[in-house]
Amino acid sequence: MKEFVEYIIKNLVDHPDKVQINEVGGTHTLIIELSVEKSDIGKIIGKKGKTINAIRTLLMSVASRNGIRVNLEIIEDEPQEAPSEQGEASKE
Repeated sequence: MKEFVEYIIKNLVDHPDKVQINEVGGTHTLIIELSVEKSDIGKIIGKKGKTINAIRTLLMSVASRNGIRVNLEIIEDEPQEAPSEQGEASKE
């Protein structure tokens, strides 16, 4: 499944080297976490979400053949404060 998603996504984006895919799975459910360059997120989602919905439909079709459920999540990297800075702010 990971290779299938990777092939589709890398052919859609401008920065294929920045594509990161992580599989988190159980016995009957597989979660695929997708991270791309910030400027490529719009290409993955598409107008009104049509592109990402099409990719999810393809994944569900392949997954149903294998008897599993699959969920594709787009992970957006947002800058977060370091844990030590959060702790100091709460002490004040």
